[in-house]
Amino acid sequence: MNPQADLLASSITTPRYRIDFLLLAMIWGGSFLFMRTAAVEFGAVLTAALRVSIAALFLLPLLYFRGQSQALWANWKPVFFVGVFNSALPFALYAFAVQHITTGLSSIMNATVPLFGALVAWVWLGDKLSLSRILGLCIGFMGVLLLAGGEADFKPNASGIAPMWAVGACLLATLSYALSANFAKRYIAHVPPLATATGSQCGASLALAVPALFALPAEMPRAHAWGALVIVGVLCTGIAYILYFRLIEKAGPAKALTVTFLVPVFAIGYGVLLLHEHLTLCMLLCGAVILLGTGLSSGLLRLPQRKPIP
Repeated sequence: MNPQADLLASSITTPRYRIDFLLLAMIWGGSFLFMRTAAVEFGAVLTAALRVSIAALFLLPLLYFRGQSQALWANWKPVFFVGVFNSALPFALYAFAVQHITTGLSSIMNATVPLFGALVAWVWLGDKLSLSRILGLCIGFMGVLLLAGGEADFKPNASGIAPMWAVGACLLATLSYALSANFAKRYIAHVPPLATATGSQCGASLALAVPALFALPAEMPRAHAWGALVIVGVLCTGIAYILYFRLIEKAGPAKALTVTFLVPVFAIGYGVLLLHEHLTLCMLLCGAVILLGTGLSSGLLRLPQRKPIP
């Protein structure tokens, strides 16, 4: 028996954390919709920059009100570093991707985060991989290849960008999420979730400040784009990251990252209902393969073990 694993499993199955998981999946599922609405008029880099800046402005008063500012400033360097790889880079990549592929496909690619998380933890942190987890990595990445081959190619679409580049941006973003989650586990696990969430958005804002100046739109974006940006900044980033870092603190990054299992369900539903996107059979089948591989690689699912013959 593994006492630590038992502790993680018990913590993540308590009602409080089940609610956190569900809320986070619902919120992040909607982020693809709001990002797309904003990015069409703001562009990828400026959308990401304003998203993290709005989130930082929302979280800073809460940080001081809760009296946790000292915890942030005592650990600002690693927390700001997490912000670059957990917000600045992936937000810009996804804001680019959702302009050229459907939000549903983007969210399915986002479900590979635990795959990369398990791989990074194995290479970097020395986490042991069982046979079922190794098999899960193989199955998951096979699903990614099948999905990319079936839904994307290198032929430019109406936007002038080949869908395969958007898929590549999604995968680079998920790798960035995995790196930052394992970095957070190793170096800032002791920092309160609110301090980590606030500091990471401050760090991301600083990282994107200069690039954003070179990405200003030619025309002032319309009101609905500003509204989407405020929602994605406050709800899908500020509030969501409080939940996310609390899950990392209580259940560890591998378990916290499994929230991406549920994100595509909500993202696809929002896309079909509100954006009239089409859900293809290839997306369903390959998405199921990816989720199966992710479940095995993260340890959430396990291969049945044979009982010894008496």
